[in-house]
Amino acid sequence: MSIDNAVFALAGTMILASLTLAQLVSPWFLLLTAFVGLNMLQAAFTGFCPAAMIFKRLGLKAGCAFK
Repeated sequence: MSIDNAVFALAGTMILASLTLAQLVSPWFLLLTAFVGLNMLQAAFTGFCPAAMIFKRLGLKAGCAFK
């Protein structure tokens, strides 16, 4: 698995988890969805992604987006 795939998998998992928690627990969990979306948007423009840095330290191979 490349860093790109891991970042996308983590973002998708976090979004689905926050939507589920918002439905079952509290609508305030939608703030997590907003945070993930904003982080993805800023990473698209700046190339800075904390999750990608963590996955790189864990030894995942670089992909096209995050090197």
